[in-house]
Amino acid sequence: MKQSDLLNIAKTYGDPVYVYDADKITSQYKRLTKAFGAVRHLKLNYAAKALSNISILRRMNSLGSGLDTVSIQEVQLGLMAGFRPESIIFTPNGVSLEEIEEAAQLGVRINIDNLSILEQFGSKHPDIPVCIRINPHVMAGGNSNISVGHIDSKFGISIHQIPHLLRIVELTKMNINGIHMHTGSDILDIDVFLYASEILFETAKNFKNLDFIDFGSGFKVPYKEGDIETNIEELGKKLSERFNAFCKAYGKELTLAFEPGKFLVSEAGYFLAKVNVVKQTTSTVFASVDSGFNHLIRPMLYGASHTIINISNPEGRERYYSVVGYICETDTFASNRRINEIAEGDILCFKNAGAYCFTMASNYNSRFRPPEVLWHKGEAILIRERENFDDLIRNQIDVKDLFTEKEAVKMK
Repeated sequence: MKQSDLLNIAKTYGDPVYVYDADKITSQYKRLTKAFGAVRHLKLNYAAKALSNISILRRMNSLGSGLDTVSIQEVQLGLMAGFRPESIIFTPNGVSLEEIEEAAQLGVRINIDNLSILEQFGSKHPDIPVCIRINPHVMAGGNSNISVGHIDSKFGISIHQIPHLLRIVELTKMNINGIHMHTGSDILDIDVFLYASEILFETAKNFKNLDFIDFGSGFKVPYKEGDIETNIEELGKKLSERFNAFCKAYGKELTLAFEPGKFLVSEAGYFLAKVNVVKQTTSTVFASVDSGFNHLIRPMLYGASHTIINISNPEGRERYYSVVGYICETDTFASNRRINEIAEGDILCFKNAGAYCFTMASNYNSRFRPPEVLWHKGEAILIRERENFDDLIRNQIDVKDLFTEKEAVKMK
C-alpha cells in the first residue's frame, strides 16, 4: 500500500483506524504453502485469535485455509464465515468440559490439552475423534510471555505424562486422530523447532490411527528494518523431508498441519493515529496520539516494537520522539524513536498491526474501539464501523431508580 492510500483512508474514515492489506495476506499464505510444497497433504489452519474480523475469516476461507479456534465464539464466527465444521479445529486452554462438548456438537475437530478433561471427554464420548496437545518442554523465542512450550507453561500435556495419557486412551477406548504442539511465538532458531518436532514424532508413534500432526506455528516476522525472521523456506525444506520420512515409516500418509496467525496477518496491518499534541519537557519530546493501549496494547504488554512512520511528513528531517497515548496510565508506544519531524495533526502509521492488535482492544477509559478497513484490489472497504456511545452503554443497566437525591442527603 502507498502512504497516500493510508492518508486517504484516515481522511475518509477518521482516526484512529486499522487497515489490512488483502494482497499481503494472500502472498504470505502462498509463501507458506510453497515452502512446504514437498508435503503431499498440507493444511494451514489460520489462528483466528490473531485477527478475528469475519471479513478476514472469509478471506482465509477463500484461500483454502482451515481455522484454528480457542473459544466457542471463534468457532461460531468461523461457521458464520463459511468454514465447514471439519475445517475448524478447537484448541482451547482451561475451558470447561461443557464448552468442549458444545464445540463437538457443532462438528468441529477437538484438541484437548489436559488429562482431566481428556479422561472425562473420552469416557462420555469415546467415538468422537480427539487431537492431543503435547507440551514438548521446549522454549521458543526469548519471551516467556509468548513462549508456551516450556516446562512451566499451562499449555499442553507434559511429555513426562505420556504413560498416564496412554492409560486414559486405553481405558476409554477413545479415538486419537491427531497430535499437536505449539512452542510459542517468535521462533528464531529453526533447529529448536525441529528439535521439538522430533519429540512430537516420537509421541506420535504411540498412536496407530492418526490422521494429522499439527506443529503449531509461532513463525517470527520482521518488525523493523533489518530485523530477523523465521527462515520459512529452510524450515519447509528440512521439516518436509523429515515429515515424509516419518509417514513412510508410520505406514500412512498423514496431513502436516500448522496454525499460523501472526505470519499471515501481522505485516498486512497498519494502525493510523493522529498526533494530538507535541510536548517538550526538559529531556524528552512527546508525541501524544489519539489512541492508547486501549487500541494497541502489545508494546506495553509484550514490549513489542512497532515501526512508526509519519506519513504526513515522510520527507521531514528525523528527530527523537517518545510516542505516547491519551490513556490515564503509562501507555508508551515507543521511547526516543527516530521519526520524521512531527507536528500536531500529523498521522502516524504503526506497522505490523495486523496480529493481536484490534483483537486485544478494549473500552478502557470508556473510549470507543476504532473501525477496521480492508484494502482490496485498490479499494478501501469498511469491515467494522467505529463504535459510538450507544455501543459503549448497550449492555449496561442504569439503576437510577435505586439512588435518589434524598438518599444522598442522608449519607451526608
